[in-house]
Amino acid sequence: MSTEFTIKVADAADIYFIKEICEETAASAILRGTGISGRPPEYLAEKMKNGDAVIAYTADGTWAGFSFISSWNQDHYVSNSGLIVAPAFRHTGLAKKIKEKIFELSRQKYPDAFIFSLTSGLPVMKMNHELGFQPVTYSELPSDENFWQNCQSCVNCEILKSKNRKNCLCTAMRYEPKKE
Repeated sequence: MSTEFTIKVADAADIYFIKEICEETAASAILRGTGISGRPPEYLAEKMKNGDAVIAYTADGTWAGFSFISSWNQDHYVSNSGLIVAPAFRHTGLAKKIKEKIFELSRQKYPDAFIFSLTSGLPVMKMNHELGFQPVTYSELPSDENFWQNCQSCVNCEILKSKNRKNCLCTAMRYEPKKE
């Protein structure tokens, strides 16, 4: 099995992989039993068309991983979301490479935005920390109602609601752009 990957900003040609991305995201959420919020295929297609996603695949064209960005509160906040790696390519360092690429894309497209990530997984927390993210309270996340709607498909949503969106099982991490 090849562990050489092409990791690039996704485009319309990559929409071909959406079904596989959505299925793996749903399967991983069930397997882990923790918060992985799914997105509709149409939403991910729009992210790809707009250059707001990163995709990885092998030399033979096998889908290997994915992540996307969204902006909130008039581009004041940007989320790095949906990081998923196909099971065959886990433990190869691919997740870190995708995370670095989606972070780089976020910084290029939104240089003045706070970049944040919600996760219940220790590996993602470590990757975020290495990129300069720090843990924050939920009050330091976007107030945009559309942002919070994305939590609806997460298994932890009832916990989030019961806490009036002040905390959840996910750790909120944020990168603050350096002012020069």
